[in-house]
Amino acid sequence: MDLTGKQKRHLRGLGHELHPLVTIGGNGLSESVLSELNQTLEHHELIKVKVNAGERDEKKVLIAEMVEKSKATLVQTIGHVALLYRRAEQPKLQLPK
Repeated sequence: MDLTGKQKRHLRGLGHELHPLVTIGGNGLSESVLSELNQTLEHHELIKVKVNAGERDEKKVLIAEMVEKSKATLVQTIGHVALLYRRAEQPKLQLPK
């Protein structure tokens, strides 16, 4: 899902107060972590994910893999934290047009 700049700003504002709900450790994106990520996205729509990767390039690869496999949209990354959005079947968040 492509988001406009206005929608991303809105989601970044909502995500400011959130705490990471999912953590990806040294073992990478395992099936159990992916399952937890999908369940959390379906329930919350907008989540923060903490990525514990040593190198910057390794972190980018993990985030790209996570976004692709979960079919989410990357809203923002700051340090080791990624903000992800995926519209739920019954949406709770209203995005600006």
